[in-house]
Parts: sequence; C-alpha cells; structure tokens
Amino acid sequence: MGIDTTPTDPNAPLAKKPISYLNLAIGAGLNIFEVSTLGQPFEVVKTHMAANRGDTLPSSVAKTWQRGGVFGFYQGLIPWAWIEAATKGAVLLFAASELEYQARLLGASPAAAGILGGMGGGIAQAYTTMGFCTFMKTVEVTRHKDAAAANRSSVQVAREIFAREGIRGINKGVNAVAVRQCTNWGSRFGLSRIAEDVIRKTVHTDEERDRKKALTPGQRILASALGGGLSCWNQPIEVIRVEMQSQVKTAGRPEKMTIGLAAKWIYQNNGLKGFYRGVTPRIGLGIWQTVCMVFGGDQVKAYFAKRA
Repeated sequence: MGIDTTPTDPNAPLAKKPISYLNLAIGAGLNIFEVSTLGQPFEVVKTHMAANRGDTLPSSVAKTWQRGGVFGFYQGLIPWAWIEAATKGAVLLFAASELEYQARLLGASPAAAGILGGMGGGIAQAYTTMGFCTFMKTVEVTRHKDAAAANRSSVQVAREIFAREGIRGINKGVNAVAVRQCTNWGSRFGLSRIAEDVIRKTVHTDEERDRKKALTPGQRILASALGGGLSCWNQPIEVIRVEMQSQVKTAGRPEKMTIGLAAKWIYQNNGLKGFYRGVTPRIGLGIWQTVCMVFGGDQVKAYFAKRA
C-alpha cells in the first residue's frame, strides 16, 4: 500500500496513525494482483530493453516471446516477484507512517510529511526485501539460457550466487534500487496530488471547490495514471540499476559495478539515449502500479470499511 495522503487539517491534534493489519493484507493482495496481471510483463520487457539497449520495443517483445511464449513475460514472477509483492507494501506502510509522524512532530506540513514518509518508506523497501528480489528478477530475464542453465531453477541460481559472493552478491544494485524507490514514491505521491488539484480546478466550479466536492472515480484514476506515468522521469536510475544487476556478458564490461561505473559504461556505449531505454514499458508499469495501489487501495479499503 502506501501512506494516507488524504488532505488533513493542519490544526488538528497530531496523532500517530495506527498500523492496520487489514491494510497490510490489502497491500500485499493488491501488490500480488498487480504483478501477476500486467505488472510482470511490463517489468520483463522494461528490464530486457534496459539490459539490451540496442533492442527496440518490438524486438524486445519478440525475443521475450521466443524465450518462452506467454510464460516468457512472467520470468521471475515465482517466487521473487511474489515475495517482493507480499512484503514491500507492508514495509512501505509501516516505515512511511512512522516517518510521516516524526516529520509532523518536527513541524512539516501534512503534504511535505507525506512525501518525506513515502521517500523514506521507499528506501526501507529497498534495503529489506526489494534489493535481492529485484536482483533475482533481473537475473532471470538476463541470464544466458543454454541447455545446462535451463535445468537450473531460479532458487538454485540464487543459492549459487550466495555461495560464491555472499549477501552482497544477491543484493547487487541495492543502492540504485533505494534511489529509485525513494524518487518513485516521492514523485508518485507529489505528482498524483498535483494532478488531482489540476483536475479539480479544471472541472469544478468555485462553489464546488469551496464545498470540497470529491473527484469522481474516473478522475481519480486519471490523476493516479498521470502521477504514475510522470514519475518515470527517473528512468536513468532504473537503467543503471538494471546494468548493475544484469547477467549479460559484454567484452570490457567492469565485473564489479558501482552506480558511477555503471553510468559511465552506459554513456560510453549508448550515449544519453541509453539512459532512457525501456522507458515506454516502464510508463505502462508505473500507470498500472499507481492505479492498482492508489485508486484500487482506496476502493478496497472503502469496501471493508462499509462492512465493518
């Protein structure tokens, strides 16, 4: 899930929001639904393009299909994407709620505290569950699938990497993941709220705005989609993350990638355009994730609230 970004009264007594186990379960369920439907296909194509920066979107789709037909678009779903989906929402909600409360204690406005909480929650996601899950999903998409490799399961590959390189080995690129998640959630919360304000000022009269008339479900979906799509401005960070975790073998490529070395390697081989490979499927992914988690989350929570 995320943190509650509904506008609040700045003069209301400050109180920490309780962690609801129902909200944690809803977050996990929605994350699993999101990744099991359109999320993982977008993720696979985006990762392929970021790792193989000479491929176009059509050729990336074609090569993904050649790897396994429909199932090729779901590489890394089980168990890594499901583990990530089932845990990252809970981590985000818990960490963001605590950080938002502490920011309010220090005098931040509700909006600023919400964005800061989202950024901190995104970082917490990366260093708890998303680091190794994202790495293993990338490994599944980019590792060479010869006859020998085809008989090795994803879990076996993870064990081999852990035995060879330890905990750092299965967390390659985690710093880039942290930067991505921090900017992702800060942008999604902020840009979604800006989109809501623009839509409200465009379609509502002054009287309706004074009455704080709520947006329709369609308008809220549009705002979420705009927030999710526009948050992909940080695509260079995502390409660097994929390069750090990629198993593609290229002559001259540094074995141990830092964020700086990865950025230098991408620029040397692909120029500035290389930092934006895979942005189109990532926009689709960002829109789908935000609609599921922001709009979908609100709808599911409202449904259970009525039944309580």
